[in-house]
Amino acid sequence: MKRTIQSIALAAALAIGAIPVLADTGGAPPPSDLSNQVRHQLVMIPYYNVFDDLNYSINNGVVTLSGAVTQPIVKQDAQSAVKRIPGVTAVVNNIKVLPLLTSDYQIRRAEYRAIFGYSNLYRYAMGAIPSIHIIVDNGDVTLVGVVNSQADKNVAYIRASSVPGVFSVTNNLRVAEHS
Repeated sequence: MKRTIQSIALAAALAIGAIPVLADTGGAPPPSDLSNQVRHQLVMIPYYNVFDDLNYSINNGVVTLSGAVTQPIVKQDAQSAVKRIPGVTAVVNNIKVLPLLTSDYQIRRAEYRAIFGYSNLYRYAMGAIPSIHIIVDNGDVTLVGVVNSQADKNVAYIRASSVPGVFSVTNNLRVAEHS
């Protein structure tokens, strides 16, 4: 089976049909929808939020989890939820738990306000799982997820870079392909 990779930050865009599913299945239907089941279980984790980023890959029934989360319980819940899925033979949990620094917490709040408080970007905060996620690790900010246009990607980066106390901003936002 070919290896597939999905980002949970894409869940909101996929749910509304904004972009096509990005799983590489080699032209064959996904084996028993394992990828969709993994994605579903991860987005259902109760404490998963805008400041977390969960990713996974599947290779012959082995699910490898990666990303970064603000609470250890999210890492534990992700592994527990995925290992119960029929067809999953093993789970490798490479999710990083971000440090619990007061300064990072303050940056997260300021980044949220800077990005989602801007009239052109507030729509990306709507829904249970926003399509833009803000990862803060020791003052370094990474934006992940999907936006509708290059302009929105650029504005999000500019807004994120304007927050005091941020050392660097990495813009990993992807622009949705419209068909």
